[in-house]
Amino acid sequence: MRARRDLVAASALFLATAAFVLWQNSQVAILWDLGYLLDTSWRIALGQMPYRDFPLVHAPLTFLIQTAIIQAGGRHYLLLESYTALVGGLGTLLAWRILLRILARISSAAWTLSLLLALPLVFLGIYGIYPHPIYDCDCGLSILIALFLLQRLESAKLGAFGRWAFPLLTGAAVVLPAFFKQNMGVPFALAVGCGLVLLLAVKILSRRDASVPEAGTLATVLGGMALALGAALALIQHTAGLGNYLRWTVRFAAERRLPGFADMLGVYRQPSFLWTLPAVGVGLLLLLRLGPSFWARVAGFCLLAAPFVWSLVFLFLDDDLDERADNLLALWPLVLVVSAMMALFALRKGLTLACLFPFFVLAAIHGSFLSQQLWGSTYAIWPLLMLLIAQSIAALPAHSSWVRPALAGVTSATLAVCGGLYAAGHERLNYAHVDDGAMSRSTLPALHAIATPGPYLANFDELARFAAAEIPTGDALLLLPGEDPFYYATGRTPRFPVSIFDRTTDPYSPSELLAEARRRNVRWVIVKTVLQSNEDPLPQPDETLTLVVREFPLARHLAGYDIYRRPQ
Repeated sequence: MRARRDLVAASALFLATAAFVLWQNSQVAILWDLGYLLDTSWRIALGQMPYRDFPLVHAPLTFLIQTAIIQAGGRHYLLLESYTALVGGLGTLLAWRILLRILARISSAAWTLSLLLALPLVFLGIYGIYPHPIYDCDCGLSILIALFLLQRLESAKLGAFGRWAFPLLTGAAVVLPAFFKQNMGVPFALAVGCGLVLLLAVKILSRRDASVPEAGTLATVLGGMALALGAALALIQHTAGLGNYLRWTVRFAAERRLPGFADMLGVYRQPSFLWTLPAVGVGLLLLLRLGPSFWARVAGFCLLAAPFVWSLVFLFLDDDLDERADNLLALWPLVLVVSAMMALFALRKGLTLACLFPFFVLAAIHGSFLSQQLWGSTYAIWPLLMLLIAQSIAALPAHSSWVRPALAGVTSATLAVCGGLYAAGHERLNYAHVDDGAMSRSTLPALHAIATPGPYLANFDELARFAAAEIPTGDALLLLPGEDPFYYATGRTPRFPVSIFDRTTDPYSPSELLAEARRRNVRWVIVKTVLQSNEDPLPQPDETLTLVVREFPLARHLAGYDIYRRPQ
């Protein structure tokens, strides 16, 4: 009976999440991000080596997955949609099972509570807000896998082989996120590694009889981390070259994207803290100090629930999508501060792997903020927030039995309603024109099923037809700023080392860009004039275009592009 119940719940969560991701893909396509991901993956499928043959500022695993999909199934956008639906469903399913184990320690109703807290992830899962393949979301899934395995270290029933193989696998899983997204995966791996070393030292020094096998398990996990890291770096050295990898993914990426310390702290300057922190603080004190009193529990619950209830009420007070989004995202710093304080408070009972769990999650969350310093960067990590909420609910005192499910219900309702509107309204995607005109679809075979509002796909189809008729396949092209998946859609070979130009990916100044174009015998420059992006991402666009027109006369004006051609 219990197995059937689990299967029904797992199937419902997976299918609902996957269906929402597919629906999101049918509503919007962000060409800038798709161009970067797909053209880079297509380069690799053609045999070009990232970091060595062309610059790549991100870790390789997402691109390698998409390369494998291209090589196995060809260039079909429908495969990308299927991938995000599958991964999104798996992410929600994994988060639910982790929630279940967190809550199982404190409540006989853990199954119901975990399902309740997992429901908002149908809309806020790793691919719910941003529905296209991207490294942030893949890294989110890999972190969930690592957390799922870490949870089971102490209780997994393993045979002789599993007693060392499972910890080794867990250690490898902890390292894996760093090769999807550096700023998320590296802090997570460092936090887990430091936590395991600290826990190992405590267990060895305690000299309890039971500490020896547990210490051996922890040491094996650390060994798995070291082996996985060593194997990954050796493979990179053998292929792209470790120096090239570090140059682009560490030095160049940090130079272009790493914020200052003041900017990192800036995300905690929330005006709502003036009332939410006192409310939650008093609510916790009432439950911890006066918990047996009925009215203390009622007052404590009302104060803890107030920030979430306010987000729901705000929907009826303001219909501006930006304001609604800001009000919802203001819950993030509150949850992070409260969960960190409660996790520190829980350490008074002793150091265990379960006590360290929130710190691993917090490290991954704060790492994700390093790239953009925005609460909007949370789009791939809402499942991690739900884990912190569950951890905080589990830390409430035992006499708060009815408070826990009531608080879980309020939290779930708020995030399901507000989060569903936030995701469906595409507020996180407002860096592009996502609600600009009637829905259009591409006629190109590789982009069958892609759809987005506005003229952008129709314009791109015209460019692809022009290129097929007028531009020899062997000619080198320069696309500025490179917003579209041109090479993926047309099957052409990229002959310039950079195919998308913004401050984080473009290593050239305008003069260096034109010098490199001459060196590589670029004959065509295609400048996109009708951008889906809100702003032109090309660094120094006026100076670049001035240099272009000096050497490349205008050959054709299309609906969304100007075509320049170097004279023979």
